Amino acid sequence: MKKQSTANKSLNAQETEQLLKTLENRFRKNMQRHISITWTDVDARLRINSVAMKSLLDMERSGGEPDVVGTEKGQMLFMDCSPESPSGRRSLCYDRAALDARKEAKPSGSAMDMADAMGITLLTEAEYRHLQSLGPVDQKTSSWLLTPEPIRKLGGAVFGDYRYGQVFIYHNGVQSYYAARGFRGLLRV
Repeated sequence: MKKQSTANKSLNAQETEQLLKTLENRFRKNMQRHISITWTDVDARLRINSVAMKSLLDMERSGGEPDVVGTEKGQMLFMDCSPESPSGRRSLCYDRAALDARKEAKPSGSAMDMADAMGITLLTEAEYRHLQSLGPVDQKTSSWLLTPEPIRKLGGAVFGDYRYGQVFIYHNGVQSYYAARGFRGLLRV
């Protein structure tokens, strides 16, 4: 079930503390994802960034299990680390143009629109491979990936999964959608 976006809602003190506790527990249980980062630094950065907190709450509520997976250019990188593609973000075509072009059996939305509403971006192929290097995900599902423009212009989009001990990157038409395909997001804080 898809959860409503918190884009126009501020987290209250209780929601903030509950989300921070959830994130801290996940952070401490998965130290291999962020060896050189301390929870104190993560906590301090999140407490002053209400926009990031709203995005993380959306990621959490839609089944993404966000966690810190590294840093880049002074920013902490949060990715959806759920074992399978987030359950609240499946059965979506790739983008708005694909959704609008679909004449019958339209999905409820698109991955790009939902990511935008949540304030996150779809993972690139390189980011997806980095996530997979931290431990396999999408062993039964798949996730749409940010598609290079030349592929998108030809009506295609890429997605990834993990099978047979390998990361696979495939292509599909942008209008397609499947119950086992969602998307994983990236949030820079």
